Amino acid sequence: MQFIDLPKIDLHCHLDGSVRPETILDLANQQGISLPTQDIEQIRELMIAPETCPNLDEYLKRFDLPLSVMQTADALERISFELYEDAAKENVKYLEVRFGPLLHLESGLTLEQVLSSVVNGMKRAESLYDIKGNYILSILRHAPKDRIKEVLDVGQPYLGNGIAAFDLAGGEAAGFCAEFVPYAEYAKDRGYHVTIHAGEQGVGQNVYDAINLLGAERIGHGIHITGHQAAYDMVKDQHIALETCPSSNVQTKAVTALSNHPAKVFLKDGIAITINTDNRTVSNTTMTAEVEKVMQEFALTLDDYFKIYSYSVESAFTSEQVKRHLRSFIPA
Repeated sequence: MQFIDLPKIDLHCHLDGSVRPETILDLANQQGISLPTQDIEQIRELMIAPETCPNLDEYLKRFDLPLSVMQTADALERISFELYEDAAKENVKYLEVRFGPLLHLESGLTLEQVLSSVVNGMKRAESLYDIKGNYILSILRHAPKDRIKEVLDVGQPYLGNGIAAFDLAGGEAAGFCAEFVPYAEYAKDRGYHVTIHAGEQGVGQNVYDAINLLGAERIGHGIHITGHQAAYDMVKDQHIALETCPSSNVQTKAVTALSNHPAKVFLKDGIAITINTDNRTVSNTTMTAEVEKVMQEFALTLDDYFKIYSYSVESAFTSEQVKRHLRSFIPA
């Protein structure tokens, strides 16, 4: 089987974790930013998290270098375009990219400039390739909350036109959901979909709370519902899609090895799992690689694959018209 030929959907991909190393080098030199090296292979090593990350926080350190060059409108548009271009070239037909707009204001950009830049880059790729997309606005859980509603207000005019959802990301502490209830409600009132990073680092209760308190329609990762029956039942009964990211989950020690990932168990039990990259550069992966790993590790059939693909279609934060297009790639 040629895995690259399969149609793919990626619902969980971070912009700042998916920058081409060559682009980092180029932009840093253009912007006069000092890098520790001009050697592209060493830059690549600085951006890719090792297989032996002790925890999620160590993995997240790999975002510092990309963020340093992602402070101009041109850089954001370019990086957005290149991510969609890279995905399109491996038959990703639909891609939702998430990023934290508040992380890109250090050189004086406005929130409007930040959002318009990434959406313009995506749309340029859509005009050249057979790929559709949307952006998800992520708020870092540990950051100040004073500008969350402003982010949502600035993004609102783009709903249905390049931006689709609200997300909470970053290091995961137990019980975080309660303090974000007003912001999730604000987002939903303005028409945003909601997906929440939860249950990545062993706290199944966070998944239960993300759905129950924050109205999450999908869960980023969510794999630790395995240790929380109420969360497991809620995900299954309400058909909440889990955005699983196999390589990333191994790197951050969310699971000890791919063989221990619950993806196949979930699939066989009727839970709506999806396969995603999380961070193409930081995890040194592609959608093709993720699909191949999962199919081979768990001996999945093509029918299994298209069941997962179908879950991705139906849980995508996009229009019915785009979903019809995505369904057209499913064999009759």
